[in-house]
Amino acid sequence: MNASRTARERVRAELIREIKDVARRQLAVEGAAGLSLRAVARELGMVSSAIYRYFPSRDELLTALIIEAFDAVGAAVEEADAACPRDRHLDRWMATCRAIRAWALAHPHEYALIHGTPVPGYVAPQDTAVAAARDGIVMAGILRDALEAGALSPLPGLPSAPPSFAADAERLRQALFARLSDDVILLALEAWTLIYGTVSFELFGMYKNVIEEDRAAAFDHVALTQAHILGLA
Repeated sequence: MNASRTARERVRAELIREIKDVARRQLAVEGAAGLSLRAVARELGMVSSAIYRYFPSRDELLTALIIEAFDAVGAAVEEADAACPRDRHLDRWMATCRAIRAWALAHPHEYALIHGTPVPGYVAPQDTAVAAARDGIVMAGILRDALEAGALSPLPGLPSAPPSFAADAERLRQALFARLSDDVILLALEAWTLIYGTVSFELFGMYKNVIEEDRAAAFDHVALTQAHILGLA
């Protein structure tokens, strides 16, 4: 009985993997808004009703793809950070930023799914939050480690975080940024926004005829500038 159940579980897991593989190919052609369970079933040679045993709705399939994409970029960031010496905070920062860009360029459609145009009618459930936080946890950890080592000195003369940010900062401090000041937390969020914004500009064609010669070097400049502002450089 156990062996039979295990075999069924393997078959189910394999079919779920195939469904997601076909769905990812659909993303490349139709975009997330065009994802169709019926089209996925048709490509797999399944009757359309059968696929609903695995994903009861398009939104549940989208959620599975979104979680996998967040997990994939999160794993890439974690691996890049783990490859660096713990006391080389700037190296760790640059490695994680480069890992984000490298993953995005290698997986443009998955990147677009999590950082592109929102899918009409789709609301991401709380299930996506843990996977979505993986890269942020790593980057916050670098800043915390630098602070503990006395190696975090934000650029002087910068504006202070507005008082209205205090409540958000406290919530974020409890979740990610333990012991970091409101100012550093806001600077970290700004850095995160610029890192991903720069990747998005490159991936979605906004740098065409603007930065053509060496986009990797331009990206490194953005990441290094943010590190300097934060005080890692």
